[in-house]
This record gives sequence, structure tokens and C-alpha cells, in this order.
Amino acid sequence: MPDTASNPAPVPAAMPPSGSAQVLAEQALDRATGVESVAGNALELLIDGRAHFDAWLAAIGAAQKSVFLENYIIRDDEVGRAFRDALAARAAASVRVAVIRDWLGGLGETRAAFWRPLLDAGGEMRVFNPPRLDSPLGWFGRDHRKLLVVDGAIGFVSGVCLSAKWLGDPARDIAPWRDTGVAIRGPACADLERAFKAAWAGLGAPLAIDNAVPAPCGDVDLRVIATEPAHASVYRSDLYVAAMARRTLWLSDAYFVGIAPYVQALRAAALDGVDVRLLVPGASDLAFVARLSHAGYRPLLEAGVKVYEWNGSMMHAKTAVADDRWARVGSSNLNLASWLTNCEIDVVVENEAFAAQLAEQYLRDLDNATEVVLDEKPRSRRDHVRMRRARGGRGSSSRAAAGTLRLVNTIGAAIGERRVLGSAEAGLLPPAALLLFVVAALAAVWPRIVAWPLALLAAWVAASLLLRWRKLRRSRKQR
Repeated sequence: MPDTASNPAPVPAAMPPSGSAQVLAEQALDRATGVESVAGNALELLIDGRAHFDAWLAAIGAAQKSVFLENYIIRDDEVGRAFRDALAARAAASVRVAVIRDWLGGLGETRAAFWRPLLDAGGEMRVFNPPRLDSPLGWFGRDHRKLLVVDGAIGFVSGVCLSAKWLGDPARDIAPWRDTGVAIRGPACADLERAFKAAWAGLGAPLAIDNAVPAPCGDVDLRVIATEPAHASVYRSDLYVAAMARRTLWLSDAYFVGIAPYVQALRAAALDGVDVRLLVPGASDLAFVARLSHAGYRPLLEAGVKVYEWNGSMMHAKTAVADDRWARVGSSNLNLASWLTNCEIDVVVENEAFAAQLAEQYLRDLDNATEVVLDEKPRSRRDHVRMRRARGGRGSSSRAAAGTLRLVNTIGAAIGERRVLGSAEAGLLPPAALLLFVVAALAAVWPRIVAWPLALLAAWVAASLLLRWRKLRRSRKQR
């Protein structure tokens, strides 16, 4: 059962202030997110993997009509098998069970035999964005959502994947991963189901099932932001909140790689007197990405933003709470991969009671975190190695994609002199220069080593364009 101490009961809502300023703020948020607020919901905060898995399995076990699951990583371990078996049991009981898993997130995590019990029971499973000949660079976009909707009546949005990694390893003294999600009851569940159906229809035939919109069962207003590549709804809302926050803006993020516009928004808020805080992991399992993340600390710290590093095994939560009345929980990280290239799902909540509950959890998290200051001595290499081993495993693909984008942005800034680079960013320039020298030397001595890969890539892109043209032409003739 979930730990009631770490997962308080759902809280009642407080009425937002009225007035023209509030109306304008809501209208601005409507435009920033691209979705309208849905009233009449009940919301429950879920903390860490065990609470999530218990609540999810209980909901699946009680399903009568449908179970729709969308998750980035579903691993062949005790957690993944428990969910597969629960889904298979409901499918065998004539419940419509549909699962979307990401191709890259599931790479090496499961084999075809893992899914056989579910498929044999009548369940369905589709894979998001496997490599295709007609899309050479399409693999960058991933389905990074963590979504579960049962009977159209209860839904879950989170940062938790279906893996035992989230439970830690007591035998090796590894604490559970720190993560956050919500359980939702009420009319907003129809938006969650609609988001899943849209993703499902993008991979094949649409789902021929329509659950009724649930009746209001609470007083919480929220928005479901289901993003697709290049939509940037969460990015626009994050910029909006950074601009509108007046007192506090507390953020937690697993793979923070801030880009210039968002960093400037946080800096402007801090310089204007807003209490801006950022909670991130103490160390990444990828040292390269950790260095890229650290490169973004200095401009934030210089403006007064407080940065904290989590001391536990892994801090994977993606949350925001501002002015004790606005909150966001979901799958999106504060980096370009989540903002622009991935399918993500988040809930934006405008409710003072829930925001206060999330803020209280944030303060508890800071008790297990260390504040980063400008004159702090860096950790030794030995400490970095030890901390990476303690965490282990592979997390989100957003880290590598966002890290690469950060490196490109740093090199571009250095070449074009568009802005002043910090000392941490300057440390990235010698390795980048060395890599370019190596490429230049190879091109000079063995030009075919460089020419052949470029020729193959050009041919692949050309073939993909012809395939795409053929599909579009065939579709137009059918219409």
C-alpha cells in the first residue's frame, strides 16, 4: 500500500482570486498551453515508485472496460512483469487493453517473448518511432510520456517508468529514485484518454471505443498538456510562468539543460525579487551530460537563483510550483528534447491547496539536498565515479539529445561571439576543438573516411524524400 505519510490524501481546492487580472492571466495561459482549463477534478499527489506502482496496479486490476498505458521504458524485471501480467489478466477478461512503448526507451529492455502473454490474451501493443528508411533523423523524437488511463474514469501522469530501478536496491544500499506524479479523477480524464487515442491513431488504426466523460468529483481546475514534436506547449507555459511569478518559483528537474531564453527568464525573475529555486540530481550517470548541466549553473547563481543537488540515488521528478497557486507535474524535462522533439504529457494545476502540498514536498526534498554556491569546491573525480556507480542504469534519452544540443549551442556562441561564455562552458571548448582537429586530419589524410559517410547520409536522405513524396501522392489520390 502507498505510504500515507509521503502521499497525503487528496486536498480540497481553494477558489482563485477574481478580477480582470485573473481573467487576463487565465487567457494568457490558455494561449501559451493551447488548451483550456477543465474544472471539477480530484487530484492526489503520488511520491516515488512504490506509491505509483501500487496505485497503478490497483486501478488496472479494477478495470471493467479499457486500460490505456503509454510509457517510455517498460523493463523485463519484477515490476515490468507484474504490469504485463496484470494487463494480460484484464485483456483475458474482455477488457480493451492497449499499450504504447517507445522503441528507443525499450531498446534492450524487453524482447518479443516478453509481450507474448499480453498479445495472446487479446491485448494490443504498438511501438513508437522505430527506425525507418524514409526518416533518417526521425529517431530523435521519442514518446517520453508516462500515462495510464483506466475506464476513462481515473488517470495517472508521472515521471515514473515501469522499472525496478525506481524502487532502489536495499541489498546494495541504493535508495529508491525520487519521482513525482498525480492520480486524477473527473472530467480531465477524458483529455488524458484523448491524448492516448491520438498517439495510438498515429501508429495505425484508431481505437474504436469511447468512454463517457466522467462527472465532476472535485474542485480542482487543471490543464492536460499533451505535446507532440515541434508543438512546444510546455515550453511556452514554462516561459509564461517564469514571467508571471511574483513571489516564488520552485523547480525540480532530472536533466536540466537550459537554453538561453529560458535561462534569461529565470534570471529576470530572480533579479526582480522572485525566490527561484532549482533542484537537480547530485550527479548524472553520464558525466558528459552532468558537465553540460553544470555549465548552466553560473548565470543562474549570479542572478540569485538557488540551485540544489539531490543527495539520494537519483532525482527524476519534473515539477514546478509558483506563488503557492500554480503547479506542473508530468514527464517533461527542462531541456530542448522535451520541449521540442518528444511526445510528453503534463498537467498544469491552478489550485492553492494542491500547490501548497507540492511546495511542502519540495521543502522536504531540500532537506536531502546540497546547495550549490559560486565558491563551492568541485567534487573530486573519485567522488564522481563513486556516485555514478551508486546510481547505475540508463534514464531518459533526453539527456543525450539535450546534451548534444547544449554543446552545439556553446560552440556556436563561441564562434559567432553572440554572448559571453561562462567558465564552465569554456571548459567544453578544448575537447570540441580537439575533435574538430581529428576530423580535419582524417579528411586531409584519408578523405574517403569523411566523404563516404557523408555520401551515404545524402543518399539516405534523398531516398527518404522520394519515399515520402510517393506516400503523399498515393494519399492524395485516395482522397
